[in-house]
Amino acid sequence: MKNLTAHLIAILALSALPGAYANDKDHANEVKANTAASPSASELAEGEVRKIDKSAGKITLKHGEIKSLEMPGMTMVFRVKDPAMLDKLQAGDKIRFKAERSNGALFVTEVQLVK
Repeated sequence: MKNLTAHLIAILALSALPGAYANDKDHANEVKANTAASPSASELAEGEVRKIDKSAGKITLKHGEIKSLEMPGMTMVFRVKDPAMLDKLQAGDKIRFKAERSNGALFVTEVQLVK
């Protein structure tokens, strides 16, 4: 009877392991998904505002590498997704920004002032 009890305990203990592993794996996947969903500072390019053209909805930036677009650092003109972004910027501001390609044009979609 003692052997039967020991075997049952061992079977129950081993059967609990896959469930515990699945929970850990689910938790790891959840953490990974949450991390991927929130943009990190490393996804933003760094730049300096050189010129603003509010009437055209454009901004000239001297920027570092834009990894998401596989683009090296340079100075160039971007359109802005939301012209209201330009209201809080002026030439000389150091920024972090996100740029995206849409219909063959490059747009700045997010801007953060660097302090």
